[in-house]
Amino acid sequence: MDAVSVVGGGIAGLALAARLDPRRFRVTIHERREELPPVETSLAMWPEAQQALDALGILPDVRTAGSRFGGVALRDGSGRVFLRGQAPDVIGVSRADLLRLLETAVPASAARAYGPVRSLPESDLVVGADGVHSRVRRAVWGERSRARLSPYLALRGILDVPVPPDAGGEYWGRGQLFGITPASRGRTYWYASYRSDLGPDGIDVGEALALTRERFSGPAAGIARVLASAAPGQTLAQRIWTAPPLRRYATEGAVLVGDAAHGMTPNLGRGACEALIDAVTLADLLNSRPLRNALQTYSRRRLLRTQALRAASSAMTRLALADRAQPLRDGLFRLAGHAGR
Repeated sequence: MDAVSVVGGGIAGLALAARLDPRRFRVTIHERREELPPVETSLAMWPEAQQALDALGILPDVRTAGSRFGGVALRDGSGRVFLRGQAPDVIGVSRADLLRLLETAVPASAARAYGPVRSLPESDLVVGADGVHSRVRRAVWGERSRARLSPYLALRGILDVPVPPDAGGEYWGRGQLFGITPASRGRTYWYASYRSDLGPDGIDVGEALALTRERFSGPAAGIARVLASAAPGQTLAQRIWTAPPLRRYATEGAVLVGDAAHGMTPNLGRGACEALIDAVTLADLLNSRPLRNALQTYSRRRLLRTQALRAASSAMTRLALADRAQPLRDGLFRLAGHAGR
């Protein structure tokens, strides 16, 4: 029986531990904290990710805990609609609910080790599922693989109120973005992003909220109502980091999944989805093939897609947060909106 050390007990790590065959692998999950994240956020589960959740046996529970996206709107900074679309097959689920459900899928045979990982565990396979600042990636792929700091600050949170009438969607202003979407149990998930010198560490959430209220003090009434209800204890404020481009996700005795492999900006809403697909793909290969072949095949299957998504997400960030090019961008969107009517 091979020993597998999963460094990181988030979405990718739990999904992998849940899918690995306990008759073939002795799994230990290494996680810094025992408790769930204190601030709730919401995640979009696209159809491919739902297939991974189905393979894990928790898709019906995720559907029950989550909410359907339905219609989506792209707006300018004042709230006027550029374009409308439909996303009927996308489920929004809170990160806390998803983590709880993934926990239920992990076999009781999986061991737990809590606390920071100072050095790589002794195992037949070490899995880096430890996020964009992955210690496994730096230890095996080298210091050049350190996470890269973007100039953007991101705030997000869930409010215990429904989405304000006719306020849902993404607002693309001049150098700033704001999103309002339904969350589970009739609540509202909101997020904002813009360039900022705050941080990167020790960001005061109250200060970040005050700055955000000032930045978004324009005529969009929906944004004003959401920010009036936002409180520091319900808000996450972080600078956005990304993983560098990699040429492979696996080497002898080590493999990367999720944000450790391809941490990207959040603008495509694909980070958690690709983490789930990584985990199920890797587990199925490990369950059915020799270790070396499974790792090589996993890297080939997942590398091009996820690196392309990482690049596309960065491009979307630049478009959504355009500053000097904002008037041209908005003009093109208005033309597209008129052409689609």
